This record gives sequence, C-alpha cells and structure tokens, in this order.
Amino acid sequence: MDRADQIENADRNIGFLLHDAARLMRVSYDRRMRALGLTRSQWWVMTFLYFHQGASQTALSEELEIERATLGRLLDRLEQKGWIARRSDSRDRRVKRVYLTGAVEELMQTMRARAADVRAAALRGFSASELEVLKDMLMRLKKNITEASEYERQIADEPQPPRVVNG
Repeated sequence: MDRADQIENADRNIGFLLHDAARLMRVSYDRRMRALGLTRSQWWVMTFLYFHQGASQTALSEELEIERATLGRLLDRLEQKGWIARRSDSRDRRVKRVYLTGAVEELMQTMRARAADVRAAALRGFSASELEVLKDMLMRLKKNITEASEYERQIADEPQPPRVVNG
C-alpha cells in the first residue's frame, strides 16, 4: 500500500460520510418543514412520538439529546397548539408520558409524505437489494456502537485503583 492510500481522506472517512449524509437529509427536511411553520426541534420531537407514542419525557430527553428544561418548554409550546398531550403514567404518577393528539394527524400525514420525498431523493438509484444491505449494515453499525458505549460506561463506572504519585 503506498503512502497516498494510507493518508485518511475526509471524502472516504466513514464518520464524515455518515455525519454529512444525515446532516444533508436533515437540512432538506428542515426546508420542507419550515414551509409548514415547524422548527427542527418541533418536527424532531413529533416524529419521535409518531414512532414512540407514549414515551416518557425522560426518554424523550435522553433519546433526542435535549436538556430536560429545554424539552419541557418545547412540549409546553406543542401542548398549547393542541398537538401533544402529557399524561401521568398509570404505574408512577411522577412520570409524564407524551402522546400526539388527533389534532395533529393531518400535519403528521403531511410530514410523513415529505419525509418520504426526502428519502426517495436521497436513495435515488439504489436497488431494493442495495437498500436492504444498507439498512442491515447501518443496523449492525448502530448495534456495535451501542455495545461499545455500554462497555465504555461499565469501565468508567468501575472503581479505579489509587494513583501513586512519586514525590
């Protein structure tokens, strides 16, 4: 292998490729959602709830990586519009579960259709079998990263031996 092959190239770096592809899809979807009067935070939360109806506020905060206070204010705004409802968990009244309401059904259908348009544009030219391979590979990548993160957390939580300082 010659030196040119060994030098890392941002155009072929898997981290950059994944990040850029996701960023470009978000930006494209952002444009389509802006026309509906939605911010990225709003459509991100609503889309998550579409797939995870009844998620707890804590789960939303963790999964979407939004600070709890920021999420609370965002949910307040969505609730004022009548798009979501928060209900106490039947087993633990301290836990608030978040649900999309019927009032947002038509908007969600529009959002899902526009998301399908973004995906179709991004995946243009891929065969059905290529799409399945891509999905399988991304799911395996996600699983590997999740497992590695869990292992790293376990190591970080283990007590460390005292450091010896030479004096």
